[in-house]
Amino acid sequence: MIEGTILLVGCGKMGGALLDGWFKRGLNPVDAIVVEPGGRGAVSPCTSHRALTCLPTVKDVPRDFRPDVVLYAVKPQIADDVVPAYASFAAQRPVFLSVIAGKTTGYFQKHLGANAAVVRAMPNTPASIGKGASVLYAAATVSEVQRRVCEVLMSAVGTVEWIADESWMDAVTAVSGSGPAYVFLLAECLRDAGIEAGLPADLAARLATATVAGAGALLEQGDLPAEKLRQNVTSPNGTTAAALDVLMAADGFKPLLARAVAAATKRSKELAG
Repeated sequence: MIEGTILLVGCGKMGGALLDGWFKRGLNPVDAIVVEPGGRGAVSPCTSHRALTCLPTVKDVPRDFRPDVVLYAVKPQIADDVVPAYASFAAQRPVFLSVIAGKTTGYFQKHLGANAAVVRAMPNTPASIGKGASVLYAAATVSEVQRRVCEVLMSAVGTVEWIADESWMDAVTAVSGSGPAYVFLLAECLRDAGIEAGLPADLAARLATATVAGAGALLEQGDLPAEKLRQNVTSPNGTTAAALDVLMAADGFKPLLARAVAAATKRSKELAG
């Protein structure tokens, strides 16, 4: 059950996914206000709950609205134009929860005040179906109650993990934030390899999709670690072993993915700077 008042700043794909998840967890639409320049028709959660207030700018937010949470869900490119406009809410002591990639808690406290309670979150796109993975970091100014509120809000779209060192967020971004793209690329490559091996394109696509989704579901059960699941499907001198001899070679999948994650981590640091 989600209670309290929420001011959602931006209702694109991630903001919309969060809003939908909150409604499913029992949020009363009258307890939330959305600031979305695109208006009520911008996202489906707005149109399905007529009691929800959708406003084009922060200037339109009623003066007597006192949010417990101000959640930023806008693109990093417009953060400088958006974030400072909400500094007036800091005196009310809400928790400012951000899902803006690359923006540190220090960035928000620079614009909102040094004592602002700020929690930084990095969710990923499976949040749109309630299967996201979110990693959170709280500034020292955040109370235990506010930490719990943020955890409840983010758990509405998937699993939640906390980190104690904000510098880890760049690696988090590279692993889980960008990670779905790596998995989608795997499905693409598996499809294309099937086509090259002689399968019809539509069959190769269906098999690749079902295989990636099924393997992910098996891993999610949590009964066995990835290494053990891999070993279980690999018979000595069999077809899987032949394939893994290629993928696990010195120049194979592991070092390639390590370089990819390192590149994403480096870019995350650059964007934050």
